[in-house]
Amino acid sequence: MVGRPGASTPDASAHPPAPPAAPRAVADPTGYPPAAARSAVEVAREVERAHRESWSTVLASVVRLTRDLDLAEDCTQDAFVQALRTWPDGIPSNPGGWLTTVARRLALDRLRRETNLWRKLPLLIEAPGDVEQPTDPLRLVFTCCHPALAREAQVALTLRLICGLTTREVAAGLLISEPTAAARITRAKKKIAAAGIPYRIPADEELPARLDAVLTVVHLVYTAGHVAAGQVLTRSDLTGRAVELAKLLVRLMPKEPEAEALLGLLLMTEARGDARLSEDGELVLLADQDRSKWDGKLLAEGVSRATAALNGGGLGRFALQAAVAGLHVTAPSWEQTDWTQVVRMYDAMLISWPTPIVALNRAAAHSLVPGANLEAALAELDALSNEPALKSYAYLPATRADVLARLGRVQEAAEAYDAAITLTANETERRFLTRRRSSLAEHSARPAQQSPIPDR
Repeated sequence: MVGRPGASTPDASAHPPAPPAAPRAVADPTGYPPAAARSAVEVAREVERAHRESWSTVLASVVRLTRDLDLAEDCTQDAFVQALRTWPDGIPSNPGGWLTTVARRLALDRLRRETNLWRKLPLLIEAPGDVEQPTDPLRLVFTCCHPALAREAQVALTLRLICGLTTREVAAGLLISEPTAAARITRAKKKIAAAGIPYRIPADEELPARLDAVLTVVHLVYTAGHVAAGQVLTRSDLTGRAVELAKLLVRLMPKEPEAEALLGLLLMTEARGDARLSEDGELVLLADQDRSKWDGKLLAEGVSRATAALNGGGLGRFALQAAVAGLHVTAPSWEQTDWTQVVRMYDAMLISWPTPIVALNRAAAHSLVPGANLEAALAELDALSNEPALKSYAYLPATRADVLARLGRVQEAAEAYDAAITLTANETERRFLTRRRSSLAEHSARPAQQSPIPDR
């Protein structure tokens, strides 16, 4: 795995902690009292959880102190390594606070040893106890989304820093190669250092120039957690972080329809979370979900925010995506979804945001309109097969497989499912696609049409 600190959870095997001679509690210089002694396995598990839950907050706090992304990453990672070595003596009652304190102390030690200390001294004026600010992660997002950086660099850097995503996960989220993602991240950090880009929430007049990039990043963070790479379907640390960032954005820019729409979109998606898996842990598509398991409170808030965004003049891509989500969740059933209106929303989205993924979603929705010409829908999908951005996107062959199966072209559908199974990075989705492939004869005869794109 390519990457600097923050690219992955610290590996306990690389820094095996020495077990204590006997269970004991030790004095903790950070001031957070430890609990009872723990085994190396327990410690590794707790460090991994702390990495998921606290990475961005710890890193943001250190960046606020140092104004140096590389130094902040180094010290944050070192704090997690130190946790692996010392937590066997007792895990602190506040792991995030412990990690923040240690990382900031490591950063101060590094600064004191460097020859440019005197140049940085004016920055070191924050009170020692002032280590947690609720807006820190959002402040770091805005720093990474500075207009001086290219858009693709803004998104890649923020995904890496604010979420601790690996370079591979960043690449998967952006549909680019891993070396390309690594290069974008490196160039962006160098540009921030060379240009002296400040670490702060921009002034009100600067916000609009960065808003679209920030919204894009928050949405991609949610997407990375909604269908995560690996064994589990969802990473709630990423989806939860995205929702919190969206809430912070709305508080920061309460009159911005696109911020309101993004929050509404995420809340409506979150509301369906408990229905996405069966009792035995298998993926359940929106068509088959038990709607009584949806969170009514989240749905109501999500629909309300999406409606407010549209009524407030929101015509951007997030307002339109929220409108699509609203059509899904307000329909009495899958069969009663207004697919014609869904297609119209995607048509409007293609005008303002003409991306291959929007075109794919539009083609999938088109195939579900009652009486749709499936051959025409398949032609749309085949045309998208030439898009470089979709070469590694599993949902394109999965959607083709679904349409081919409904056309009765079973062998071609099987080949498309094989391609999708190879491309998907999530084990739950892989099992689902494998089952779909195995039941092609039944699938081709099934009257109820289902989109293979999750939650569509």
